[in-house]
Amino acid sequence: MRKLHAALAAVFGILGLSVAVAQTDSPALVPRPDLKPAASAPIVPPTTQEAGVAGAAAPQLTTQDVNAWLDGFMPYAIGRGDIPGAVVVVVKDGQILTSRGYGYADVAKHRKVDPATTLFRPGSVSKLFTWTALMQQVEQGKVDLNADVNQYIDFKIPPYQGKPITVLDLMTHTPGLEEAVKDLITLDQKDYVQFDALLKRWVPNRIYAPGSTPAYSNYGASLAGYIVQRVSGLPFDTYVQRNIFARLGMAHATFSQPLPSNLKPLMAEGYISGKEKPYGYEFVSAAPAGSLAASGEDMGRFMIAHLQNGEYNGQRILQPQTAVLMHARANLPFQGLDGMAHGFYETNINGMRVIAHGGDTVAFHSDLHLFLDKNVGIFMSMNSAGKEGAAGPLRNALFEDFADRYFPEPANLALKADPKNAKEDAERLAGIYSTTRGSTSNFLAIVDLIGQTKVSVGEDGNPVVGGADGLNG
Repeated sequence: MRKLHAALAAVFGILGLSVAVAQTDSPALVPRPDLKPAASAPIVPPTTQEAGVAGAAAPQLTTQDVNAWLDGFMPYAIGRGDIPGAVVVVVKDGQILTSRGYGYADVAKHRKVDPATTLFRPGSVSKLFTWTALMQQVEQGKVDLNADVNQYIDFKIPPYQGKPITVLDLMTHTPGLEEAVKDLITLDQKDYVQFDALLKRWVPNRIYAPGSTPAYSNYGASLAGYIVQRVSGLPFDTYVQRNIFARLGMAHATFSQPLPSNLKPLMAEGYISGKEKPYGYEFVSAAPAGSLAASGEDMGRFMIAHLQNGEYNGQRILQPQTAVLMHARANLPFQGLDGMAHGFYETNINGMRVIAHGGDTVAFHSDLHLFLDKNVGIFMSMNSAGKEGAAGPLRNALFEDFADRYFPEPANLALKADPKNAKEDAERLAGIYSTTRGSTSNFLAIVDLIGQTKVSVGEDGNPVVGGADGLNG
């Protein structure tokens, strides 16, 4: 069941946020959420007897054990994958349990990764800071989640099918905007466009009614950052610095581009592969959607704050009820698969509710997962996609193996497919799937066409999902 779930998640979009739809059907969506947290499926902790052998044999998540496990996993994995460097941070019960650096931040200079000070680019994990900043404005009464976004900006986004985009639509990736990548990332600072200017340059075409269809949107996240900038009266990067980084003691984190002079020497180089020269510093024009640079330990402090419903080391970035809302399910595009929270998305595993976000630039590849009921979080980032895209299956394997080692699935929760119906079930899944994160008016429409995923039925009656290979191929 796990492999099928992971394969379908791969089909259902980059970063796990887009929804795949069969060409012959429309996705069935739950009703639009209000401001109360949507109910998640209850997870009842098993008794010791119910947990079975797997639960009883699970190692305790301690610094000593996780260090030994990571040191056995990561060096070999990044070496085989031709990934120069990586950082992994695990937090538990309000503390950084471990922070581990592997390989090199700069290959030519033999500068090793320091989890406390080396900066990585976590890409779209940046959005979690943007949504947190937005919810701070909601708490202050400056933003209404149900309001038309035009109420807070100085340019016009027209309604679609008579419906305006609301702030909540941005947060749940349901504004209905098509994807666009023009000027998204550049290596030349001369081509770098400030995100507010980029927003006003063009508004992406509308392809879904607002609130109807989850479709990941960098533009929508950047628009949320612009709302923060407008209502707070501060540049977005300054706002986050003062109201999130400073409060959490994140001294090695910034949204600013280019990097501040004190942080520039600490930045890890990004690579296409370890055998090549550094790729170069990536300027992200959609800054609130992905321009963060941060050390692993600083990302650990942010994880702890969310696991503790907005508080870290006596400093509060969100009120508890606000954090609970952010973590709550907003919609469930497909029954039996993961849903979307408010800014986060779900990566539930082994009967546990886990919220997360992934992030990718050209060179850096990252994941952040919060095991809410365990008060545990794990963040990892790599400075190359590696050989044959090794970073993708590697980060999935790290998350799944971590969960299986420390929080194995109780025997009473394991779902077994009925072999009598296996082929019939697989045939129901078979078809050609296309992501909702797509375009109709630019070259990405071709990318979507050639990037469609085929689900077929194997000789053994199990579903076969193209392009969803694991580390074992």
